[in-house]
Amino acid sequence: MSYLLDTNILLRLLVPEHPMNSDAVKVIDSLRSTGKKLIIASQNLIELWNVCTRPLEKNGLGLTSSETKQEIEQLKTLFVFLPDTAEIYQECERLVTTYNVKGVNVHDTRLIAFMLIHSIDHLLTFNTKDFQRFSNEIFIVHPQKTFSPS
Repeated sequence: MSYLLDTNILLRLLVPEHPMNSDAVKVIDSLRSTGKKLIIASQNLIELWNVCTRPLEKNGLGLTSSETKQEIEQLKTLFVFLPDTAEIYQECERLVTTYNVKGVNVHDTRLIAFMLIHSIDHLLTFNTKDFQRFSNEIFIVHPQKTFSPS
């Protein structure tokens, strides 16, 4: 069984003092201990670069490009980094049309398309409501929710 890690999970891992850091660390450790495959996508790393390099006063982390690059390289060693494929766009187009997705929600839809093309069945995210429309396509898991990783 495999889990795509949403960008918000990765960001919480990068900031030890964030209140959700311990939840992110615990669920990652739990999933790893049961042999689950933990996956990241280029979309995650693009979104992460945006937040990491954005100034603190604009809700970013205020990291330099060099610091951000180091964080991304470390994440790519900790998790399985799968490539984008040509089929992801076609699947994303199907999803945005089927679910009438608009605006910034298109970014989340692309993650779902990535999951479907790579046969990833679970999404680990703190923002479960953002993905509810896709609950018949994938399983959505919140780190704080008590669950039995299967």
